[in-house]
Parts: sequence; structure tokens; C-alpha cells
Amino acid sequence: QVQLVESGGGLLQTGGSLRLSCAASGRTFSSLAMGWFRQAPGKEREFVAAISRAGASRHYADSVRDRFTISRDNAKNRMFLQMNNLKPEDTAVYYCAAAEGRSPYSIAWQQREFDHWGQGTQVTVSS
Repeated sequence: QVQLVESGGGLLQTGGSLRLSCAASGRTFSSLAMGWFRQAPGKEREFVAAISRAGASRHYADSVRDRFTISRDNAKNRMFLQMNNLKPEDTAVYYCAAAEGRSPYSIAWQQREFDHWGQGTQVTVSS
């Protein structure tokens, strides 16, 4: 069973930066395609960013493109989300997710494609 633990959330002001981390265990990390999702209060969970197994392919939601950067360190079993120029509308619980059985350069970005989920970390951006 894959375990995913997010960290790095917090409270900050508009325009600030934050780096989220997702630690994975229970499976060879390089075998997992990974993604970040978020859920704001009263809204459905939505896609944020995704990365392929070796990190060669990446995909972003339009709302975060050019502000967020997804990356991974397979040697350390970790995935990251660097978030810059944060806005109040980025306020949400951020979840990392893992998809099994993907080819090395394949991106998973729909929720139904992911097999494992973390518990989430809260990000709050004040205006």
C-alpha cells in the first residue's frame, strides 16, 4: 500500500510563496505518476499539476500555470509543488496523489486515474 504525506502548508499573504512536499512510501517511487489537487471550501476537488514518473512530462491547470512548478526527487521519494505569487483564490487543502501502471512519460491528471491519496495540507492566502 502506498502512503502519501503532504507537508509545507501554511498561512501567508497575497503574493507570497510556499513549497509543498509529498513524501511517499510503500512502493518504488519512480514507478508512480504523481499529481497535486486542491479543494477549496464549498467547492469540488480540482486538478492543479501532474508529473510523469521520471519527471520529464508535466501538466498544469490554467489557473496556476506560470506561478506553480511541480517537481520530484525519485532518490528521496518526494514530490514538490513550488507556489509563487499566491492569490486568495489559491486557498484550499492541497492533496498529493499517486497513479500506478503508467508508462514512464505518461501524465495522469484526472482524479479517477489516481490510486492513492494523501490526507492534505492547508494553504491559506490572505488578501
